[in-house]
Formats: sequence, C-alpha cells, structure tokens
Amino acid sequence: MRMLVSLLLVTTLGACTHQPLAPAKDDSLYQALGGQPGIERIVEGMLINISDNPKIVHHFAETDIDRLYQMLVEQFCFESGGPCEYTGDSMADSHTGMDVSEADFNALVEDLIAAMDAEGVPVATQNRLLARLAPMRADIIYR
Repeated sequence: MRMLVSLLLVTTLGACTHQPLAPAKDDSLYQALGGQPGIERIVEGMLINISDNPKIVHHFAETDIDRLYQMLVEQFCFESGGPCEYTGDSMADSHTGMDVSEADFNALVEDLIAAMDAEGVPVATQNRLLARLAPMRADIIYR
C-alpha cells in the first residue's frame, strides 16, 4: 500500500508540466535522508536494484554507471536542500532517444523506494523526496 501511495504521488505530481524547482529552502530533507552518506547509500542501493531489475536494466546498458551515480547523488543532494550543485545534463537531454515508458519510470521509482526502505528512511521522508523529483517525469518519459 505504501508503495502504491508513493507511486500515485509521483504519477500525479509528475503529470504536471515540468518547471525546475528552486533549491529547497532548508536542509531538513537532506538531513532526514542521512546527509551525504545517506544519499550515497540510497543511490547505490537504487543502482543495485536497477541492475537486478529485468524490466529496466536494458536502459542502462550503455550508461557510465560511475557518472550516473555521481549525478544522482548531486541531484538528490541538491533537491533535498543539501550543499550540492547539480552539474549534470537536463533530464530532457539525458533521456532523449531512450523511449522510457510510464512502466519503466514506475519501475525505477519502485527501485528507489526499495533502496530508501533498505536504509530505513521513513515513508514521509520518502514522499518528500519523491515530491521534489516528480516534476522531472515529463522530461523523462517518451523522449
């Protein structure tokens, strides 16, 4: 049920037209995620989950995983109000030609949620991060 609520949140919020969010005004989400070490563990867990997920692993076959890891850490840190700058490409640019479907996107979100669960991140905190990331959905699917 908890995953369904999170997926509905991401789907609903992500259906809006993407407009970049301003940096979080405080670092409470960053702290709740465990700061830099917590975010690094979440991203690592998510990438491990993706590597074991036959639904979406093919989308990452040609991906520089070390760079992806670094960019995701930067992005999660930035979006959660941490002291990071996101230096990666836009979501639209990095997903052009990938033809990511809604099912693919939802599978990735499930892998992220599983990684946060494994780190003991409370559901309310998970939903706060997902709400920050959700507007990017429109720049990711069907590109």
